[in-house]
Amino acid sequence: MAILKFRIYFEEDDSVYRDVAIRHTQHFLQLHQVILKAYEFDSKHQATFYRSNDNWQRGREISLEKYDKSYKVEPLLMEATAIGSEIRDPNQKFVYQYDFVKNWGFLVELINVSKEENGKLEYPAVVKSEGIPPSQYGTKGLVGDKLAEIEEKYDLTKIPEGFTEEKTGDDEEDENTEAEQEEEENGSQEEI
Repeated sequence: MAILKFRIYFEEDDSVYRDVAIRHTQHFLQLHQVILKAYEFDSKHQATFYRSNDNWQRGREISLEKYDKSYKVEPLLMEATAIGSEIRDPNQKFVYQYDFVKNWGFLVELINVSKEENGKLEYPAVVKSEGIPPSQYGTKGLVGDKLAEIEEKYDLTKIPEGFTEEKTGDDEEDENTEAEQEEEENGSQEEI
């Protein structure tokens, strides 16, 4: 049984990728599920694969389901299409699109074919992760040495530390009082 190893690049940043291993007899539905798992996405949205060439041009569609749109050619369905049946060359490529509203794009490239299974793996499996993945619904950041979801909030009414309010003519008295207080504090420190 052949084990296919695919590298799944995040389309907007090719330094972020995941390598997955899958049996050639498994279906595109399992590949779809392992990509979502590898990038920590949920499975609530529409998805499709496109057979592709070396220039990442989209060809035959392999869809999660038949969507309400016009097709030039009827799509293949992920649950009924074995991955091995769509491999046309040793560096076969697919474009994977997830969530048609947010339009997440991934470039899927076959990087290795092996005849030996790893008994320790349950296929499909994520075998390598590189780079911080995009966050499906927000922003991600590093907290210590761990990756954490961060929701950014800004209070535009509060004056940030290190900044002061713009002063008007009425504030001159306040400035004098502050300056006098500083002089008194400095004077009392010199006496000690």
